[in-house]
Amino acid sequence: MAAAEGGHLPVMLSEVLDALAIRPEGIYVDCTFGRGGHSRAILERLGAEGRLLAIDRDLEAVAAAGASGLPGDARFAIEHGRFSEIGRIVGERGWTGRVDGILMDLGVSSPQLDDARRGFSFLRAGPLDMRMDPSQKTSAAEWLAEVSERELTRVLREYGEERFAGRIARAVAEERQRRPIATTTDLVRLIEAAIPFADKFKHPATRTFQAIRIAVNDELGELQQGLNEAVEALAAGGRLVVISFHSLEDRIVKRFMRDEARGKEMSGGIFASRSTPRLAVRGKPLKANEDEVRGNPRARSAMLRVAEKRAP
Repeated sequence: MAAAEGGHLPVMLSEVLDALAIRPEGIYVDCTFGRGGHSRAILERLGAEGRLLAIDRDLEAVAAAGASGLPGDARFAIEHGRFSEIGRIVGERGWTGRVDGILMDLGVSSPQLDDARRGFSFLRAGPLDMRMDPSQKTSAAEWLAEVSERELTRVLREYGEERFAGRIARAVAEERQRRPIATTTDLVRLIEAAIPFADKFKHPATRTFQAIRIAVNDELGELQQGLNEAVEALAAGGRLVVISFHSLEDRIVKRFMRDEARGKEMSGGIFASRSTPRLAVRGKPLKANEDEVRGNPRARSAMLRVAEKRAP
């Protein structure tokens, strides 16, 4: 496994490299650079003519790439961007329909979780921020100050699968009448007071923090758009490799790959048909092995799925 960068270990590294089926002269896109563990390993398998483009919506990740020395490698480039911008970013290089492999490693990176200033972790006291891209306008604290109680209940229930969504949303609505909910500690205390009992296997704030983070960053919308654009970017035979970390993400990836492998159903009443399938699912979904989970507990929930672009 590649060495940790800033405390971050690339998840399922050997499985990712196998799934991408890297060709030395190929073109590859790492959509979530993080601290570069996957990117470095991909570069090690590329020849002089190979190319790797890394993308990350977190400006700190882009800065970390600059400090790492990777931009000195002529085969490597990195851009600040989101999943929904993959098509544009690839197109500007003239790579649309030419990419041999695309990796999406979803979720929050270890450096983001471990930095209290980012506000992702309920275990660390800090500002309630949660923006993956700190240049975007709305932080979690600002979102909580404006969201309706009804919408917050929906978000907590759908994105966090939180059984006490209504209680927590009501507590937020009442608390913000008195004072702003500005820090991670403010929100954790409110959640702990709002729920009648906690899951002994999970911190009581786990689901709420996940749900708010997903909403603030529009993670599911970005994923759906990114998957669509990734297929357009791939060459025939190119691989799409996605690592998800919770059931909401994995469900979107699973359904997307399944539907693209079957062909999308097209309207037409009794004459309804399906579009030409664009993908073929490759292998069964994979989970991190026991050795990796022991060394990197955050890999425990990882699920890797692979699909290959069909020839037109």
